[in-house]
Amino acid sequence: MKESYRIELKLKLTDSLEKEVIAFLNSREGGIIYIGIDDNGKSVGVDNRDEVQLKIKDRLRHNILPSCLGLFDIMDEEVDGNDVLKIIVASGPEKPYYLKKQGMSEKGCFIRVGTAAEPMPVKMIENLFARRTRNSIGKIKSNRQDLKFEQLKIYYEATGRKLNAQFASNLGLLTENKVFNYVAFLVSDVNSVSIKVAKYKGLNRVNLVENNEYGYCSIIKATKQVLDKIELENKTRSRITSKERIDTRLWNAVALREAIINAIVHNDYTREVPPKFEIFDDRIEITSAGSLPDDLSRKEFFQGFSVPRNQEIMRIFKDLELVEYLGSGIPRILQAYPEKCFHFSENFLRMTFPNAWNLAEDEASEQVREQVEAQVEAQVEAQVIIQIIEVLLKAPLSSGEIALKLGHKQLSGNLRKAIPKLRESGIIEYTIPSKPNSRLQKYRLTAKGKDLQKQLKK
Repeated sequence: MKESYRIELKLKLTDSLEKEVIAFLNSREGGIIYIGIDDNGKSVGVDNRDEVQLKIKDRLRHNILPSCLGLFDIMDEEVDGNDVLKIIVASGPEKPYYLKKQGMSEKGCFIRVGTAAEPMPVKMIENLFARRTRNSIGKIKSNRQDLKFEQLKIYYEATGRKLNAQFASNLGLLTENKVFNYVAFLVSDVNSVSIKVAKYKGLNRVNLVENNEYGYCSIIKATKQVLDKIELENKTRSRITSKERIDTRLWNAVALREAIINAIVHNDYTREVPPKFEIFDDRIEITSAGSLPDDLSRKEFFQGFSVPRNQEIMRIFKDLELVEYLGSGIPRILQAYPEKCFHFSENFLRMTFPNAWNLAEDEASEQVREQVEAQVEAQVEAQVIIQIIEVLLKAPLSSGEIALKLGHKQLSGNLRKAIPKLRESGIIEYTIPSKPNSRLQKYRLTAKGKDLQKQLKK
């Protein structure tokens, strides 16, 4: 392993950690920091990993502004037999990020240059600050301030965590003025957001047979309801063969779950348009508001680079183990479905997954068609071979003469294929074997060919 533009190696936790994280937050693609690997790529491991993880989380939480909660993951990983720590850092949506104690200055802002974190020029700081997102849901004040969070507390307790009195601040549910923001509104017990799961008969939106809405409650609860509903719709068909039982689901379960979570977590809620899920006879369509973030290209999107649109929601979903780690969703989907299943428009992103049963039936039909065509072709070819043997029984002929005898204007199709096969199998032979390309070249039956003709006649 070597250091690169996206990989930083550290032998141990040092005072420069925040600087390296800030540099990745300010980059287009984010990056990865390994702790327990020296500059030469040699793995030495980390002692007291749990203690070190807590220190890292605490330092990144308190020493970096704007808040980077939800923009990093810390994982245990084994490298060359040693346990090291892997910190995945996403590209941040509120650049420039900086050291809290140094402020938004050259001493506090950093950018990744090659394999190092370098001070950010003043002009770049000013440009990034001018472009900083002002309409993030973390900055929008909730139109209601009488919010309750009993559902959220229950979900956290189910994972072995307990929310303390400062949970609203810790989870990024407050604006800079310390009032509830739109994130708080989304995760509160009662809100006005509803996620639609529609089912249609046919291939278009004309015949609506089922219309379910999950919402007006914590977005966590609504997500779980959507997951449960789609899981019910993702039926299994079994086919018994002589050797095994083959089970086929309508859609790949892992990819489908990732797509649902991605649509909900990365939806642009500032437009007040929730994601929607639509089931047709031949496909499922998952649509979320908002196209790709400005800092993310399509190529980077498919490669798994992460620029979370809603870092506060991402952080909560990670806490509740609804997402595994940053950037894992799209690569998981691509293991089951190709890039062409994603459609980007100016205002929306849509994922379309085809019905596997229809695909299997289409493939089976295609296989039957190919088998029938192959059988017909074989029968036609066999008939042509018999005809060639019959005309050569009387006298040697050139390929053109064979074609004329059989009623063809020229040598083509099955006739062109059959003559080389007969010669290769020893049924016919050249009359001038020493000059295969002679203009006087003709074909005649061999002894093997004459025996075959007698058998065919019988």
